Amino acid sequence: MPDDPQWPTQDDDIDSDAARSEPTVQVSRPSVDQPTMRFPLAAVLAAPSTQEPLRSSPVRSAPNGSQSGPGAPGGPSTASGGSSGGGAGGKSHGPIGPDVGQPRALPVRVEPKGDQRTTELSVPNAKTARVDQLPNSEASWFDQAVRPEQQGRQAQRPEPTKRVDQLQGQASQRQEPPRQEPQRQEPQRQEPQRQEPQRQESPRQEAPRPEQPRPVPPPRQEPRDLPVTGYDEEPEDRLTTDEPKKSRKPLVVVLSLLVVAALAGATVYAVNEFGGTKAIETRPPAPPAVVQPLVKAATAGGPAPTPAGVQQALAGPSGNGALGTLTGSVIDPASGAALWQRGDTTPATPASSLKILTAAAALLSLEKTDQLSTKVVQGAEPGTVVIVGGGDPTISGAPGRSVYPGAATLDDLAGQVKAKGPVTKVQFDLSRYTGEALGPQWESVDIAGGSVAPIVPFMLDGGRIDQTNVNGARTGSPAQAAADAFAQRVGASAATAGAAPQGAQVLGEIKSAPIEQLVDNMMQISDNVLTEAIAREIAIKTGNEASFAGGVKAVRDVLTKNGFDLTSATFVDGSGLSATNKIPAKLLTDVLTAAAKPTLDDPRTAKLRPLLTALPVAGGSGTLAGRYTGTAAPGKGWVRAKTGTLTGVNALAGVVVDVDGRVLVFSFMSASPRNPETEVRPALDVMAAALRGCGCS
Repeated sequence: MPDDPQWPTQDDDIDSDAARSEPTVQVSRPSVDQPTMRFPLAAVLAAPSTQEPLRSSPVRSAPNGSQSGPGAPGGPSTASGGSSGGGAGGKSHGPIGPDVGQPRALPVRVEPKGDQRTTELSVPNAKTARVDQLPNSEASWFDQAVRPEQQGRQAQRPEPTKRVDQLQGQASQRQEPPRQEPQRQEPQRQEPQRQEPQRQESPRQEAPRPEQPRPVPPPRQEPRDLPVTGYDEEPEDRLTTDEPKKSRKPLVVVLSLLVVAALAGATVYAVNEFGGTKAIETRPPAPPAVVQPLVKAATAGGPAPTPAGVQQALAGPSGNGALGTLTGSVIDPASGAALWQRGDTTPATPASSLKILTAAAALLSLEKTDQLSTKVVQGAEPGTVVIVGGGDPTISGAPGRSVYPGAATLDDLAGQVKAKGPVTKVQFDLSRYTGEALGPQWESVDIAGGSVAPIVPFMLDGGRIDQTNVNGARTGSPAQAAADAFAQRVGASAATAGAAPQGAQVLGEIKSAPIEQLVDNMMQISDNVLTEAIAREIAIKTGNEASFAGGVKAVRDVLTKNGFDLTSATFVDGSGLSATNKIPAKLLTDVLTAAAKPTLDDPRTAKLRPLLTALPVAGGSGTLAGRYTGTAAPGKGWVRAKTGTLTGVNALAGVVVDVDGRVLVFSFMSASPRNPETEVRPALDVMAAALRGCGCS
């Protein structure tokens, strides 16, 4: 962008010979603190054109550094001085000449002024200009400097302009003094065009007059100068006085429409240039997946497994001596056919695989959305509160550090109670359960070993000392520990055992995750305490006492009622922790088969379906997360099963998908003195993996 013109001051022209010898063009700047610029009259004279109606042209000065002198395109034959123009005095502002195609200025007004003739011009953006001492016989035009890239084109299309002598004739008829406020006239005012020969006058031939210093009046004290009203107004015609000022709204509307049209054109261009309509096509979101709670063949129409095929697949793995005494069965749940059997009706110690029976009884008898509730009620004395254990062993004593997803928190319960008023004494009521807190044949060393805790209706984190350690040590007094933690939170002294008054006001309540989620959690991490709590809830629901014996009776009753044969099964707890528990492998496969049927024509199947998703995944989750390596690796991700481990006892029962896409149900129970970590369990894993790899048709 060219530099802004440098405007000379009055002092610059006082000593200039060129300024005294030639008439000048004086331009009034809009700011009161800017000086007046004059141009030599010879630099702006030229012949008028008669091809179009008379118009005035804007006055501009080219910036410093523009072409000047005789060789400058579109410029006059002589420059106004300065080093580049060859004249004396003044600052060089470049040539002034026609600028074809540039915005047209508004008409000018010329008025006599003694021995001087002043021509006032309207310029773009409401600027005014004054030409002093113009002769009556001379014509001139004023225009912008031509940019280099436009000179060629503009030279071919000169724009006609008004002649000064014509405008002087119009101005002489006006006698009134110029108004301070500029007025407008119709821009398309027509006047007859005079066909006159072009005059080739350069400098005027007049008698020389004595050179006298010409006084320079203060540029902003001329009463006849028209004020510049600013750069933001629309250009106005200053030759008329009867038309009201135009509104700027039409221009704003036009400019807005042009901007909108430009944006629309750019959008169309971008769409066509970068891929057309397909480039901006928005596809609708995919419909949600339809989830059906069915176990289906992975391959439609896959060959049905045969007993011969399964027996051949298991011949080698089942003969591993590390398994000791092995019992088990394999069933096709689609047809109910038995594919492999070995002592499947002989009762054996199931260990934790017995949890399959407790989970099945819970899903068949309890509502999946049921929750276990723990409450705090008002005690018999003022300031006393009583915690009423509701059978939820999953309450979290340290939020964010629980092994039970969705567990309620002790902090929540304490916060509710504190909001009701001050507490001075805390009691806990464990009357929901009856009988012994430890099951038959349970050993107290299992508490410190992390397998179990006393079964009471109020505890934190299943009685764990370290809330995040699934197999970590547990406390022998889980209820007292939980009540003391609550008392500390509400600002009371140590808690004591007590009974809740009948119909006491409830001060706070928290609820566990739903039963279905509790069943899933107990199967994944094989949690003995949670299993026993669920067994007691089954007992309460079926009208039995909430004890080990009541829980066992309730589980048996529910399963028998749903068509499962338990005649040869004997067990004394719901978790399988007792070594005296004995059940046949067939009972486990019967329950799993009912859950894995491909259709829902069996009313038990819909209720038992969550049992399959609760099973740990081989090499992926729960108690099978670290298993299925080495030769058992082909079963990783394809086997889902419940584990069982006691001293000398290991079990594995679940489902697997074979290479033909058929779902198979299996249960294996081993009684062996061999190393369970390095021999027995890996051998059971290989058997299940063999079912995955067989083409058992």
